[in-house]
Amino acid sequence: MSQPTQTPSERTLVLLKPDAVRRGLVGEILSRYEAKGLSIVALEQRTIDADLADRHYSEHVERDFYPPLRAFVTSGPLVAAVLEGDQAVEVVRSVNGATDGRQAAPGTIRGDLSMSNRENLVHGSDSFESATREIGLWFPDLR
Repeated sequence: MSQPTQTPSERTLVLLKPDAVRRGLVGEILSRYEAKGLSIVALEQRTIDADLADRHYSEHVERDFYPPLRAFVTSGPLVAAVLEGDQAVEVVRSVNGATDGRQAAPGTIRGDLSMSNRENLVHGSDSFESATREIGLWFPDLR
């Protein structure tokens, strides 16, 4: 009898932004990722400073929308998580829904729980390369 094929696994970074923490949605949001089949590899609540925000959002620092985004993500505690599973980057982005909660599909985190483009509850890495870079910023000791 042959061994079952192991599904390749990848990791991605998820941030539950200050609005998710403030609204008490951390448990509900994490449970959606777990219900989808993703595993939590690392989890930490923290408040970040402007330097980490700038490094995390480095591709956006010069954009007009960035200063309010930086003010928002540094405004209070957030929860950083590393999730793992088959095609984790794409699965998280699908579960999160469109960036603008007003346009996100029902059944997604943003579609069900957000009415904003900026205060949209969650961040998920947009590619495997971004996930690798972001996990290194947030969890430098994770192997």
